[in-house]
Amino acid sequence: CVIGENRYEWCLGYLATTNSGGTVVPMDKELPLSEKINLIKQSNSNVIIFSNKYLKEMSQIAEEIPSLKCFINMDTTENEGSIYSLQKLLDQGTSLIENGNTLFENATVSSDDMSILLFTFGTMDNAKGVMLSQKNICEDIMSVCKTVNVKPTDSSICILPLHHTYQCSLGFILLLYRGCTIYFNDGLRYIQKNLKEYSPSILITVPLLLENMYKKIWEQAAKKRGMTTFLKVLISTTNFLRDVFHINIKRKVFKKIYSTLGGNLRLIITGAAAISPEVSKGFWDFGIKTLQGYGLTECSPLLIGNSDSACKHGSVGLPIPGVEITINNPDENGIGEILAKGKNIMLGYLINGKIDKSCFKDGWFYTGDLGYKDNDGFYYITGRNKNVIVTKNGKNIFPEELEAQINKSPFVIESLVFGKYDRETGEVQVNAQIFPNIDAIKENLKSLVVSTDDIKKFLGNIIKNVNKNVPLYKHIKEFSIRDTEFIKTTTQKIKRYKEIHQNKQS
Repeated sequence: CVIGENRYEWCLGYLATTNSGGTVVPMDKELPLSEKINLIKQSNSNVIIFSNKYLKEMSQIAEEIPSLKCFINMDTTENEGSIYSLQKLLDQGTSLIENGNTLFENATVSSDDMSILLFTFGTMDNAKGVMLSQKNICEDIMSVCKTVNVKPTDSSICILPLHHTYQCSLGFILLLYRGCTIYFNDGLRYIQKNLKEYSPSILITVPLLLENMYKKIWEQAAKKRGMTTFLKVLISTTNFLRDVFHINIKRKVFKKIYSTLGGNLRLIITGAAAISPEVSKGFWDFGIKTLQGYGLTECSPLLIGNSDSACKHGSVGLPIPGVEITINNPDENGIGEILAKGKNIMLGYLINGKIDKSCFKDGWFYTGDLGYKDNDGFYYITGRNKNVIVTKNGKNIFPEELEAQINKSPFVIESLVFGKYDRETGEVQVNAQIFPNIDAIKENLKSLVVSTDDIKKFLGNIIKNVNKNVPLYKHIKEFSIRDTEFIKTTTQKIKRYKEIHQNKQS
């Protein structure tokens, strides 16, 4: 089990375990201690590699799990009682190798057996042990490399937590496979600083972070009179030169924007949630290729992705090489559950010591996600099966669709749409909870203080505009304002189950 911040030693612990025939269990460091203990028990881990920040937790973990044989501290230089120093072990290992010991070199590694065990919570808070083999991971990263050009001269900043498969597979193992340089981010508040320090050419991130970056670019432009219009003219002109005459001068024209992103950024890969097509296209307009993909922890993780040669904004792309995708029981709009086949898909779930393969049927993996395919073969995700709001007359409403509409407003930071049962009418009403952008509202009103009524008025107009663009049965009937961000997963997805449960309780 590996517990700690994104760092070299975390990667070292991961690779040392998997390359010696062991099974690595990347653990979310932010989990409460009780949950860590529960998952360590489930995984049957006998060694924990941890950073010094979690030293105090280790004594309690040792008491709760006597079967643990070894604790290894990433930060100490000397062994301390029952806790070993990683550096000391490295020194001893080097000495053994220099004296002819080949135990590690000759370790048996099976490509088909479980080598990585990841506990995924998603947004429902149900932890499942996802069993991945080395073949699963390797098939995935090699397929990605067939569609996206990643060069040994590239570099990237590791921002998302490494215990998550998206960052681990694409932002660590794939980059290592291609000989790239990996830098470690100092924390979310230091992203801008680290971009300038390390000047990465590739950024692997999630939509929330990317959308915030994009908003800031336009916010800065809006501070100078006429700059927003001028920037739009530059985009139109450079697009024309690129598309008609194949002359690309975007890097020169938008030099200041590139500078804020480190100066060398050429490729952005985004996943884990849907990104606004406006933001994706916006970065392309600045000359930075932005590719959205779709996958799950269970699939190592990528199944579908836009590529260097085929990209549609708003779509998650085409199935990656070696993956088959089909839509199960599509409705009149072609929307159904996404099913997948491929060598990158997990061995099964580990639940209470037993392997569960109930999510497989006739060789197909049932993802639980809903989507459709267009005439060109590009796929679109409409939402999670479990999130769909079903009206009394059987109509399906995808909350993610309405949230995307609400979140387009500069006066909204984020939102959550959910169905609420009305006992009087027997209907399920569509409700929304919104976390407003107070600073943007203040700036619009040219006031240092805004009242609750001002905020409600702004948000009310946004809801009216959303309702104008959707059928009557999708109309948002009520909305509420929140003064704090939503509870999120480590990949910045809202924990829908927790938030909706709290809303229904209130």
